[in-house]
Amino acid sequence: MLKFNAMPENGAAAQKKPARRLGGASGRPARILAVANQKGGVGKTTTAINLGTALAACGLRVLLLDLDPQANATTGLGTAPGTREPDSYDLIIGEAALDEVVIETEVPDLFLAPTSMHLSGAEIELVQAERREYRLADALADALGGHTAPYDYVLIDCPPALGLLTLNALVAADGVLVPLQCEYYALEGVSHLVRTINRIKASFNNNLDIQGVVLTMHDRRNRLSGMVAEDVRNCFGSKVYETIIPRNVRVSEAPSHGKPVLLYDLRCAGAMAYAHLAREVVLRERDLDKMSIHQ
Repeated sequence: MLKFNAMPENGAAAQKKPARRLGGASGRPARILAVANQKGGVGKTTTAINLGTALAACGLRVLLLDLDPQANATTGLGTAPGTREPDSYDLIIGEAALDEVVIETEVPDLFLAPTSMHLSGAEIELVQAERREYRLADALADALGGHTAPYDYVLIDCPPALGLLTLNALVAADGVLVPLQCEYYALEGVSHLVRTINRIKASFNNNLDIQGVVLTMHDRRNRLSGMVAEDVRNCFGSKVYETIIPRNVRVSEAPSHGKPVLLYDLRCAGAMAYAHLAREVVLRERDLDKMSIHQ
């Protein structure tokens, strides 16, 4: 059940201080999910922020790592880009450790590794770097290694491109969560992403798989949205979550206030959808854990 009673009225002070060094979370390794789609405007960052918030509200410790130079996840959680150093740029180029980068947010148990426009330079700097595809994986392994991790989930908000930053996220991740807009060209872009995931699985990360597909920006008044949703389910089957994120004004308004929609308006349709999505994610993860035990 979602509980936001303990949240402060103003999280500015909490956002300025680094997160304390944490003990164990759930007693198992952190589950790292890359929230990725090379197509922009599909609700990727919105999903990362609000899914992370909903998971934290369920009592799980969640880290949202902003790996998009646009820094929308950073601003969406109330932190101005460039005001916090070191950030994810320093993490990926190897000049800072994860615990030096992470800060607390207004949401209890939701932590943020912020970023800034400097991250755009990392694409160029990494070209000649050793183990360029593994820079993020190495950084996270150093911080999250062992069976007891400080977080239950690490959500990586990827840029809307399939460059070196997204490659690093996919190499570091256990699974990919794909937000998919209910519009005409949706499947066309995802087919390219699936091919990329398959290549990365073959060459860099044989554990990588699509954890789930989230249908976003669904307008039930629009017949096309329903047709696209049906096509996606026919294509991906059980990989598609039952929860559909609707088009919702409150979801669009929330980032301008530096808040997740679950904090901005808990009772709106978008907030409730992300709460249901979090429950599905947790249940699917439990099923995967059971499968791995029996194998």
